[in-house]
Amino acid sequence: MRTLWMALCALTRLWPGVLAGCAEAGRCCPGRDPACFARGWRLDRVYGTCFCDQACRLTGDCCFDYARACPARPCFVGEWSPWSGCADQCKPTTRVRRRSVRQEPQNGGAPCPPLEERAGCLEYSTRQGQDCAHAFVPAFITTSAFNKERTRQAVSPQWSTHTEDAGYCMEFKTESLTPHCALENRPLTRWMQYLREGYTVCVDCHPPAMNSVSLRCSGDGLDSDGNQTLHWQAIGNPRCQGTWKKVRRVDHCSCPAVHSFIFI
Repeated sequence: MRTLWMALCALTRLWPGVLAGCAEAGRCCPGRDPACFARGWRLDRVYGTCFCDQACRLTGDCCFDYARACPARPCFVGEWSPWSGCADQCKPTTRVRRRSVRQEPQNGGAPCPPLEERAGCLEYSTRQGQDCAHAFVPAFITTSAFNKERTRQAVSPQWSTHTEDAGYCMEFKTESLTPHCALENRPLTRWMQYLREGYTVCVDCHPPAMNSVSLRCSGDGLDSDGNQTLHWQAIGNPRCQGTWKKVRRVDHCSCPAVHSFIFI
C-alpha cells in the first residue's frame, strides 16, 4: 500500500487532478448509493469511477481516500437514567432504565448498543404503606448481584434505617425448571441460564423482602420437612419457573455466585 501511495503522489505532480477522490468531490454517503461516486484511483489500483458510499468497503470500489475523507464514527450513547419504579404495585413486574443516542454511527462505525434495559422487581407495600408481600406464595427470585440495588428505606418504609437484621440463607435442591430459563439471553436476565436441575442453590433472605413482623421471606419453605415440593419463579421472565426442595437454613450463603440468588 505504501508503494501504491508513493506512485499516486508521483502521478499527481505530473497530472494535477489525477488524484481526485471523495475529498475533492465532497462526497461521503451512508448505505449503498450508486450516485455517490467520483473520478480517481480506486483501492484496487483501477483508475476511473470510484465510490464514496459506505457500501464501497464491501464491494471494494472505494476511492483511494475514502478512509480519510469518510472516517468511521461509532455510536455514542449517554449515561443510563435511574431505574424507574416497579410497573405495578404488590405483584412481580419489571422496572426500566433508558439512555439516549448522543451520536449516530457514521460510515460503518460501531452500531448503537441497547438503549433500554428491564429488570424484575417487586414492591413490598402499597403507596399507603400497607404490607402486601405476604400475598405471594411461590418464591420469587433474582440474581444475588441485584442485592445492592435494594434500599430498605426506599422500598419498604416499615424498616427503620437504624434496624439491622442479619437475615438468613435458604439452600434448595432444584428439582425441575422450564426450558424458557435456558433461552433467556437479555443482559439483565442472563443469570437464569445457570439454573440447573439437581443443583443446590442458595437464596438470601434480607430486608426489604423479609417481612418486618415475621422476619421471613415469602416462599422460603422454612416450615417444610424437606420432602415437600416448593415452587419458585424468576423475576424478569414469568415463564422461567420450576420446583425445588428445602435442604437447610444457614446463617450465610456459600454457593458459587452463579447459583446464588435473593428472595424478592
